[in-house]
Amino acid sequence: MSMTTAAVLGTGAWGTTFAQVLADAGVTVTMWGRNADTISFINGGENPTYLPGIALSERISATTDIAEAVSSCELVVVAVPVKAVRATLSAARGYFSPDVALLSLAKGLELGSLKRVDEIIAEASGVPSSRIAVLSGPNLSREIADRQPTATVVAAHDVELAKEIAKACHNSYFRPYVSTDVVGTEMAGATKNVIAVAIGAAEGMGLGINTRSTLITRGLAEMTRLGTALGADPATFAGLSGIGDLVATCSSRLSRNFSLGHRLGSGMGLAEALALSPGVVEGVASASPILQVAASVGVDMPITGAVVEVVEGRASIEDMGRMLLARPQKMDGWKIELV
Repeated sequence: MSMTTAAVLGTGAWGTTFAQVLADAGVTVTMWGRNADTISFINGGENPTYLPGIALSERISATTDIAEAVSSCELVVVAVPVKAVRATLSAARGYFSPDVALLSLAKGLELGSLKRVDEIIAEASGVPSSRIAVLSGPNLSREIADRQPTATVVAAHDVELAKEIAKACHNSYFRPYVSTDVVGTEMAGATKNVIAVAIGAAEGMGLGINTRSTLITRGLAEMTRLGTALGADPATFAGLSGIGDLVATCSSRLSRNFSLGHRLGSGMGLAEALALSPGVVEGVASASPILQVAASVGVDMPITGAVVEVVEGRASIEDMGRMLLARPQKMDGWKIELV
């Protein structure tokens, strides 16, 4: 049976874009957010703060009442920053339909608990993990809002749920693939944001394609090391939610993580660079939790570690390059094999 109704929690660029994706696939969408002015604009057919110039589908409406948004929906999409996921779903708990499916668009780890978003959703919502899915891929929101073609991955422990959600968001420009590797899809999405900060910084310093290619390749290696140590399938990191998302995020000023890194590399301070970002920069917020998880399973993540040193004020951008180049020689590939 096809899903015909959905709620999107969050009114930022990606949440609004995904609401449009669902609407273009024939789904009736109710968006939820706290800002009454933004809700009013969306009900008027546009979200000028995050997607100026994009006319929204008539299938999309919006409300500030979270119970109204989720109570009759078959699919609830979580499109708030990681730090807001727990509180948002705690507020919605008790209003979900009995067989609701929850889909996470958030990418990162929770400060303190170090938990993935699917784990936070299960705890806060009371919805069983068998009804929770995550979505990740090369999905820069502005390009998708302009209806430029792309693909993505919907991952769920239950492949039938992944297929059902993929069908609900499949349209003429948005092509979902399915996976059962929730851990790999989540960790790829979280870790690539940190690598994007490093690559943006390198470009901001005026470094070229060789440096970018090196950081993408070695970044993918440390992403894969951590994912597999946590039980993920290494093949996931060679797919859309791994290398696909990494290349997109590390190649465009449309990426908040890449853009913040670029500003840092150009000499701007962290506070000023963050203030200029149109939304939460998850690569900064999740860098330290990711490094803590890596340390707990004995995984070496030098690029992530260098980003943490910079954003926590213990090293400069110039120091980051020196730290990485001074590391011991090793065999090529994602496994750690010293020469």
